[in-house]
Amino acid sequence: MLTWPPPGTPYHRLARTDRHRWWRPPVGVLVFAVGYVVALVPLICAPMAIGLAAGARTDADGVPILGAEVDTAVALASLAVALPLVLLTARLIQLRPPGTVSSVVGRVRWRWLGVCLLLALAATLVLFGLDLTVTAALGEDVDDSATWASMPAVLATTAMLLALVPLQAAAEEYAFRGWLLQAVGTYVRGPWLPIAVQAVIFGSAHGWGTAWGFGALLVFGGATGWLAVRTGGLEAGIALHVVMNLASFLLMAALDQLDSDQTLTDATWHTAVLDAFVVCLYAAVVARLARRRPLETVSPDRPLWTEPQPQVPTYPAPPPLPTHQPTDAPH
Repeated sequence: MLTWPPPGTPYHRLARTDRHRWWRPPVGVLVFAVGYVVALVPLICAPMAIGLAAGARTDADGVPILGAEVDTAVALASLAVALPLVLLTARLIQLRPPGTVSSVVGRVRWRWLGVCLLLALAATLVLFGLDLTVTAALGEDVDDSATWASMPAVLATTAMLLALVPLQAAAEEYAFRGWLLQAVGTYVRGPWLPIAVQAVIFGSAHGWGTAWGFGALLVFGGATGWLAVRTGGLEAGIALHVVMNLASFLLMAALDQLDSDQTLTDATWHTAVLDAFVVCLYAAVVARLARRRPLETVSPDRPLWTEPQPQVPTYPAPPPLPTHQPTDAPH
């Protein structure tokens, strides 16, 4: 039977239920890691096997060359698979409703997610506009080698990105701002150490490029982690992560640059500073808006999720037996 966290529990402490034991978070990390590796094997091997069977060209190591679009799809899917694994680990190892990784009410608050998506879209447009303006003002050279991709290729790639990028971005939020933040939160009462730990691991997981890029990733991880605690759920972080990643991938697809390995990790100083500024601005606006809405930020007094109970069949009560009524009539 799954256990709901006590009423009034903040987001970062939702894994601290009555069933919590000190060993559950480490075992959960181990189970998640093993499950993730097992899930990656068919995701990576299947496209390669199909490519070899179809007679695709191979590189010097004998690996089939599948094209930038397929490589991107495989990379996104290999990250998206973490989403169901996080939910399964919360249920099987921590014995709590998997929805408590989403928010304090045990589910995704879709209306609030929609509001955050609109704010994230505005923030992303501001970021792109500022970056172009500052790049032009600094007189930095623009890559003239980029060319517009053909319309059929852009449409096909856009469909793939719309299907996979939201899952990839949400999976990262569930893994870092969800599972990891809550796992650390089982050991400490305050939110700041869990926020800091997951932000550092989140930045490190993206590889090492420039110090500015790593700093921008730290700010992103810290701001979205703070929003998870402040708003009681992952919706704000998911919205920003999805919109920013989707905008970047769509731009690269339009310019036929999906094979580029440039990410925020490799950002220049001004791109990193602008990204951090816009992320913090988004966090401030979302937090202010959350204060004005009837938004649950701690677990409610009455659980909104309950374990299904077996249905016991009921039968109508039998009619009462007739009783002998004495009369004055002769026998």
